[in-house]
Amino acid sequence: MKQELYNNLLEQLQGLISGETNQTSVLANASALMRDVMGERFFWVGFYLVEGDKLVLGPFQGSVACYRIGHGRGVCGTAWAQAKSQVVPDVDQFPGHIACSSLSRSEIVVPLIDGAGLVRGVLDIDSKELAQFDDVDRQGLERAASLIAAELW
Repeated sequence: MKQELYNNLLEQLQGLISGETNQTSVLANASALMRDVMGERFFWVGFYLVEGDKLVLGPFQGSVACYRIGHGRGVCGTAWAQAKSQVVPDVDQFPGHIACSSLSRSEIVVPLIDGAGLVRGVLDIDSKELAQFDDVDRQGLERAASLIAAELW
């Protein structure tokens, strides 16, 4: 069931962003599509983009969010620093978690990596439920992040 959702998401995402080069437009529509396809499983979906030594809030769907996150700080900063997806079953157990919303209980963050291997940003997704994300989510979202990064960078 979940794998079918990701197959559907990836097919729609490919068609949605193909040929579009405007970063804001691609990221805005990608976050809206992910929220639409995944429904209530995704409480918050958005992007943070690398600007100097910070991740800066980009397009998103959900409640208000933190504006800037330092390299290596919180789940997003850790995904950036390690250039590796982070799956966090309970955000309260993650050292240095940055709580932008008290409703967030679990989180997955996937780096956006360009063709040269540089992290250009992260895809951040929160859930109101504990342990919402698993390896199927990680693989599906890594594929989505690869499609987006290939289109933009």
